[in-house]
Amino acid sequence: MTIEPIRHLVVLCHPRSGSFNHQIAATYSETVQACGQVVCVRDLYALRFDPILEYIGEGPQLATLDDLREIRRCDVLTFIYPIWFGLPPAMIKGYVDRVLGGGFKPDSEHPRVGKPLLAGVRMLGITTSASTEAWLAEHGQLIALREGFDRYLGTIFNMADTRHLHIDAIVEGLDKHYAEEQLERVRETARQICADALHAAHRDEMSRVLSHGRAAPQAPPPVPEHPPA
Repeated sequence: MTIEPIRHLVVLCHPRSGSFNHQIAATYSETVQACGQVVCVRDLYALRFDPILEYIGEGPQLATLDDLREIRRCDVLTFIYPIWFGLPPAMIKGYVDRVLGGGFKPDSEHPRVGKPLLAGVRMLGITTSASTEAWLAEHGQLIALREGFDRYLGTIFNMADTRHLHIDAIVEGLDKHYAEEQLERVRETARQICADALHAAHRDEMSRVLSHGRAAPQAPPPVPEHPPA
């Protein structure tokens, strides 16, 4: 029984290289690779991704084909970004609009496995904020984000599940011990989603093998018209 490598697509969005979000992406990627899985990082600012959706046509825009190729191959889609004014950065919204939404319906067929785009994929959001999680919760920001972004995308694209890890109090001069504690949370989350994705892949492959391995029921032998002499 052969299982294709589990693939993770990391969509990273932070304007400053060397930011804590970049450390999160590096830590996540290293953990995924240590688990024997494959990771591709799309750093939107480094790639100078254009978030402007000018027209929704009948197919993908040429500029997003590389992103679509990675989307179609992934088993886990991970967004890493800071929360600004209670919302994801405009670059993340533009990525969703242009790559996931532009010219596609949620049930567009997934060319690799013959199923709707992103169906069965696991989505993970890792976010940071300068504000504390208690303050964000008091003002309903985290619930709004998880319901309006994570769960909404998970529902319309029929994803296997959506998860969210939020890291708060990320400010200049971040304490090294606190930073390492948070990066360990990232490692734990990455290991868990790797294990879940691998378990699902084994389960799906076993189901496929069993369904193809069942012999077709044989027809009973014909009944002779006259009993033998």
